[in-house]
Amino acid sequence: MVGRAQQPAMPVIGLLNATSSEAYARELAAFRQGLNEGGYVEGRNVAIEYRSADGQYERLPAFAADLVRRQVTVIASIGGIASALAAKDATTTIPIVFEVGVDPVETGLIPSLSRPGGNVTGVTNLNVELGPKKLELLHELIPTATIIGLLVNPANPNIEIVSKDMQVAARALGVEVDVLHASTDREIDDVFASLIRSRARSLVINPDPFFVSRMEQLVVLTVRYAMPTIYNREFAAAGGLIGYGASSTDAYRLVGVYTGRVLGGAKPADLPVQQSTRVELVINLKTAKTLGITFPTGLLVRAEEVIE
Repeated sequence: MVGRAQQPAMPVIGLLNATSSEAYARELAAFRQGLNEGGYVEGRNVAIEYRSADGQYERLPAFAADLVRRQVTVIASIGGIASALAAKDATTTIPIVFEVGVDPVETGLIPSLSRPGGNVTGVTNLNVELGPKKLELLHELIPTATIIGLLVNPANPNIEIVSKDMQVAARALGVEVDVLHASTDREIDDVFASLIRSRARSLVINPDPFFVSRMEQLVVLTVRYAMPTIYNREFAAAGGLIGYGASSTDAYRLVGVYTGRVLGGAKPADLPVQQSTRVELVINLKTAKTLGITFPTGLLVRAEEVIE
């Protein structure tokens, strides 16, 4: 009797996430959509090992090392540059597909966008580039504000680039930027008291996985302190005033597509880095009413979505 042929092992994606699966539910759905476009369906012909750091960057190296020990087929690093760097430091052989909002050449991930070489490629979005535009939007909304707060996570590797770009943009607008640091829940609480003392009249939250995982806390504080604030789409959807930034779902779908191509045999060295260029502006008029803010018509007509 001829024995049944042994089934090939199912490929495994190691998903290295700088924030939590709950916070990135929409993004993970988009990632799976991209995989599906390449013919890969989780649980059917590909498995996914999830490792989520919940915004605590110091956990990423151990998670990356664990995925390497498990000999996953490919690592998809999501949630920004810290996740991508942890994956790169962990292996030079397992393919890596990243999603970052900074220049991956400038940060040392790859030598070239068109010829990434090695075992690393991925997708960039416009989040860092859009920082100055967020300042402009707040200035348009509250032109009398002379001081605008900028909330950053000091553990984020791109913070020096962000702060420099925002200071340049602020000088062009004739306003001052007050840079505030937070990497714990308590520090987030303290930041808002500091904003009042510095007489800042609005706030920009820099894109960061830790802040994504603390979205509810941030929304509550911005309303409690009557602080007009701009962050990402999810912020406005959760009750924040303005959401503006790169479309995270578009970027993560592209990461899924590239991950599927690697599963199909493509080498990262041969896959030029893609850029997600879709941008979203979401305005929450319900929150604006609570804060006593009236949006200029010019801002409202530019919004992809207005929440009433």
